[in-house]
Amino acid sequence: MRLPALVTRSIALLSAAGASLLAACASPPSSSSQQGAAPSASALARLDRAETTADATSTARTVDAYKHDIALRISEVNSTRVFPGRPQALLRSIIVVKFSVDAGGKLLRSEIVRTNHDSATEATALSTLRNTAPFPKPAASLLRNGKLEISETWLFNNDGRFQVRSVAQLQMEQ
Repeated sequence: MRLPALVTRSIALLSAAGASLLAACASPPSSSSQQGAAPSASALARLDRAETTADATSTARTVDAYKHDIALRISEVNSTRVFPGRPQALLRSIIVVKFSVDAGGKLLRSEIVRTNHDSATEATALSTLRNTAPFPKPAASLLRNGKLEISETWLFNNDGRFQVRSVAQLQMEQ
C-alpha cells in the first residue's frame, strides 16, 4: 500500500522535527535561558565571579547584589554539597543564618536565627559559610558602623545537600 505524497512528506517533516527536539534535549541549556535559576554545581565553573576592584572590593552597590555574590561564592566553594536542579517540594530543612562581614570581607560572627533543630543541616550551613570566608570587601556605602549584617537561607533536600536561597531555583510543586 502506497501512502499519498502529502502524508509521506508530513511523516518526514515530523521525523526531522523529532530528531531536532531530541538533539536540543541532549545539549546543555544556555545560561541565558535560565534567568533567575541557580546554577548547577557543574555550571558554577562557567560562571563569572563577583566583580571586584583591584583591592578586592565588591562592585555590588546594594545589599541584595552583595548577598547574591556571596551566595554564588558559597555555592562555588562548597559545590560538592550543593544539589543541582530545583529544590524538592517538601524540604528536609530550612536554615536561616544571620552573619556580619567587616570592611575587609572578614566573617565577624554568625548565628542561626531559624531552624527546625536538625543539627546536621545547622552544622552544614554554618560550616559552609565559614569555609567560604573571607568574602569580597563590601562597598563602603553598604557598611553601618564598619560592618554589614546579612541574613541568608539554606534550603536542604533530604540527601543533606543544599542551595542558598539568593541563587536557588524555584521549589518543585507537590
